Amino acid sequence: MSTKKFKKGDVVLVTAGRDKGKSGKIVKINQNAGTVIVEGIALYKRHIKPTQNTAGGMKSIERAISFAKIALTEDGKAIRVGLKRDKNKTTRISKKTGKSL
Repeated sequence: MSTKKFKKGDVVLVTAGRDKGKSGKIVKINQNAGTVIVEGIALYKRHIKPTQNTAGGMKSIERAISFAKIALTEDGKAIRVGLKRDKNKTTRISKKTGKSL
């Protein structure tokens, strides 16, 4: 599942799941699996064992969520993304306003 609609650093809105309505910045993208990791979204607790270098305890880690559960935002509202192809360049555009992203 390859799509060029999301890029690292984009601000997205979660449209489904327990974090529905929250927004955050994309930290990492996995194009092959069709998932992204969004800052502060889909957190779970991880129990860390203490070692000589690090202290133990509970750490919150973001889980990957599907492309289908997020949408890019423009002025705080969710938008759909289209791809405009010129001769040598592909640009992302907002389907709502037609502006380049």
